[in-house]
Amino acid sequence: MIKDTEFWNAWESSGPLREALDPQRALELCDAMYEYARSLGIFPPPDPLAGLENKISLARTVNVHSAPGSDRPRP
Repeated sequence: MIKDTEFWNAWESSGPLREALDPQRALELCDAMYEYARSLGIFPPPDPLAGLENKISLARTVNVHSAPGSDRPRP
C-alpha cells in the first residue's frame, strides 16, 4: 500500500522509469544482476531439473489446442 501518494506520483512522473535506456546500459544492468544473484548463491539453482515434472503437468493442463475436439462444440 502506498502511503505517500504525492511522493509516489512525483517519482513516477519524473523517475527512472521515464528515462530512455540504451541497449549497452541494459546489458550492463543484466550482467550486474546476474553477478549479484550468483554472489547470493541463488543462481544457478543447485538442481536445474527440480520441479520439472510439475511444470510439464501444468503445461499440459493449460495447453489449448486450436482444433476443436469431439468434446467441444464447433463455432
